[in-house]
Parts: sequence; C-alpha cells; structure tokens
Amino acid sequence: MLLATSYIYSSATLAAVNPLDPNGDAATFVEQQINQQQAMSNTLADNMWQWAETRFHEQKSSQAMQDILIEHGFEVDVGVAGMPTAFVARYRSDSASKHQRSASQGPVIAILAEMDALPGLSQGAVPHQAPIAGKAAGHACGHHLFGAGSLAAAIAVKNWLVLNKISGEIRLYGTPAEEGGSGKVYMVREGLFNDVDSVLHWHPGGQNTTQPMTTLANKTAKFRFHGIASHAAAAPERGRSALDAVEAMNYMVNMMREHVPSNTRIHYVITSGGEAPNIVPEFAEVYYFLRTPSAGELPELWQRLEQTAQAAALGTQTKVDWEIMSGVWSTLPNATLAKVTFDAMQRFGGITYSPKEQAFAEELRPTLSKRALNQVGNEQIIQPYTDDIYHATASTDVGDISWNVPTAGFVAATWVPGTAPHTWQAVAAGGMSIGHKGMHLASKTLALSAIRLFQQPALIEKAKAEWKTRVGNVRYQSQIGERAPAITPK
Repeated sequence: MLLATSYIYSSATLAAVNPLDPNGDAATFVEQQINQQQAMSNTLADNMWQWAETRFHEQKSSQAMQDILIEHGFEVDVGVAGMPTAFVARYRSDSASKHQRSASQGPVIAILAEMDALPGLSQGAVPHQAPIAGKAAGHACGHHLFGAGSLAAAIAVKNWLVLNKISGEIRLYGTPAEEGGSGKVYMVREGLFNDVDSVLHWHPGGQNTTQPMTTLANKTAKFRFHGIASHAAAAPERGRSALDAVEAMNYMVNMMREHVPSNTRIHYVITSGGEAPNIVPEFAEVYYFLRTPSAGELPELWQRLEQTAQAAALGTQTKVDWEIMSGVWSTLPNATLAKVTFDAMQRFGGITYSPKEQAFAEELRPTLSKRALNQVGNEQIIQPYTDDIYHATASTDVGDISWNVPTAGFVAATWVPGTAPHTWQAVAAGGMSIGHKGMHLASKTLALSAIRLFQQPALIEKAKAEWKTRVGNVRYQSQIGERAPAITPK
C-alpha cells in the first residue's frame, strides 16, 4: 500500500518555503506544491495503473487515495451513496464541522477524482500493442491519472488554506464507476453536492484545452430474453430461441437508426448468446447504450428501444425483461469557471517531452489515425480559449453534477496527441512519464483554479448566475430512478 507519511508538510514547513499571502503569487505556491508531491502522485498513479480495477471494484485504488488524504489531515467519509469505493474527503480551514457550515465560513470548492479502469484493454507501457498476460483490464481512459492528479491538487489547496488562514472548505470526491456505472449520479441523488459552491474536474487526453464543453446524455440497460431449450436438430420445433429474439431486436434497432436524430448514438454488445450450437438458446442477453444531446430527448427514443425488445419477444415467442444499468445527463457548460481554468493553465504552459518520451511518441504515432499527424506537438501548447461550446460525442456522469452545481472541466495532454480514448495507445502512454507530465499540469491547473475561487468569491457568484441562466426552467431528474448501484460480482 502506498504510504503518504513522507509527503506531509506542516504549516511551519510551508511558511518557511512559501511565505505567501492570499494576494501573493499563488501560481508559484502551486508550482512548488505539485513539484514536491510528484513522487507521491506518480507512485499513486502507477499503482492504480497496475491494479486497473473496473467499475465498483476499485478497492485498492480507493483505499490508497483515502490513506493519503487522511495522512494530510482530511476527514474522509467512506462508502457513501451505497458504493463501497466512493468517498468524500474534506478539509475545512476553520473550526466549523461539516454539519455547522455557514455562509460566513467561506465557500466549498469540490474537485472530482475518478479511479476505474476499462475491461478488456490490458496493455504494457510500450509504444506497440502488448497486452499483459493474465491481466484483463487497462486504464484506457486515464482515470488513474485523473484520480492521482486531483488528489495532489486538493492537498495543495488545503495547504494554501492553512498557510493563509483562509476560511473555506476543499473537498475531493472519490467517484467510482464512471465507465458504465454512473457512480456520480448516486452521489448527486444522495445530496452530497447540495452545499457545494463550485465543482472542478479534468480528463486525460491528447491536448491541453479548457474550452466549455457539453457531452451526450446516456441511458443503458441489459435486455434479457428467456426462451425454451431443445435439441437444435432432433426437436427444433419444441424450442424457442432467446438468441433469435436478441437478433430480432438488434435488427429492428438497426432499422430504427435511420429514423432518429442524426446526433443520436446507439451501441450494443451481445453478452450472452447460448452455450452450444446444437442447443436452442434458453437465455440470451444484449447490453444497449442510447445517447442523445440532451436528457429531454431520451424518454421517447428509449421507449422505442423498449418496444423493439417487446416486439422481438412477441415475434419469437420468448419473454423479455430488462434492467437499467446506468443513466447520465448531458454536461452543462460554465464559461465563467472554464475561463478560470484557462487562466490557470496558461500560467503553467504546455508540456515538453524528453528525448525518451519523444522517441516513444514517434514509435507509437504510426499506429494512430492519419488525423493524428495534424496534432503533432499539441502537448506543447495551451489551446486558445473560446466561449464557443464544444459538443463532444462521449458521455459522463459529471453531467448530473453540472445540472446541480456550477461545474467546469478541462483536458490535459497525458497521451500522445491524436490518441483516442479507450484504446491500447491510451493505456500505454498513461503508464509512463508522458502520462505523469500531463497529470502534473492538471494538478497545477486544478489547484490554482480552486485558489482563485477562494480569493475571488465574486467569480463563484458569477458562475452561479450563469448556471441559473443555462438551467432555465429545466427540472433535473435522475435517469436511474431509485435503483441501487449496479454492483456486479467481479
């Protein structure tokens, strides 16, 4: 287990190294803090990369983060919202407890920390495809860097609050199961963000950008068909194939694609299709994702998806039931907070590869798409800021938070530019120093952004005003209803 004791800094030590006041050079303070924590954050990220724990089973990763936070003076609530690996770590810089906060005691700024890996994407930290024997999962979305980088930022902000005697609270939310589990949605439903003033987060990627962004709303379910088993040759007339029902549903959904809005995304995978060809499958299961630009568009399209399942069961004389596995809202952008993160990232600048890292990138680059050639060198620059909203085609449970609290995130270059998420190339770069460098930039950007919000409460109020305008008369309602977290055995 990673020990944090060696990385604790007392107020006296901080004052000796960084005698700064709230109006001093916070960027210099942050730079020194994150640099001092590099050994810790690199080790934590590397351990999480090795463990590669999938959704809801991030026990080692979660515990390692909790241990470090406790050693640094954070109060940690564990197993929140019905998820054993979820936690909320908080440090309040005045004498008030978490149940006694008042407006005069300063704002609450939250930083998010993800931790889950993806199944089926094992890969070594080398620039060619090389799955690790005996290992099934990999950090192809960089959540090990996300978690470790956010943790380092939270510690830096805590130290700044202590040194400068600023009233307020910094929180780190350990959020499991972003990949198909909607972990943050359960935390929102539990009211764990109700008293938060602003939320900051980031994500690994192939460039450095803070542009305000939206993502797609998403709902997922497993459709389970139940038929009648029989000998497929000797008595086929006695059988009713659950696999036929799955195929019928998939066929109808594929026909449906022509008659949905063009920015709708539908994906599926058959997770169970029978045991042997000479047995009529008694059970079959298909796992569906449905994405739309806004949560308001989901219900009508989801109803049509359910109707294809019912029709497939009717036509094959089978029975069907389904289980909602996850559901998230689109992300609501906040330009006020995005501009804060841009100003912070600009203070630190881009990333410079060492000769070894450059050689790694050059060897890996031919395995990427041709478009990657146009992105060479993106790690070195901070993309210009614009208020224009970037419409991403991915989904994230950060969306649900953003409809409840002003929220902003950014991307830092942890992968070779041009790398797509959910690929072996992302796993490879995330397991070596290229990933570390992007993570450190993210830590610095998060920490300085949070400090600016503590220094300038007017920015928090401006972000809230923008948030209220963007929300309008939309009423947030979770896509998952009252279901418990979909924790399945490993």
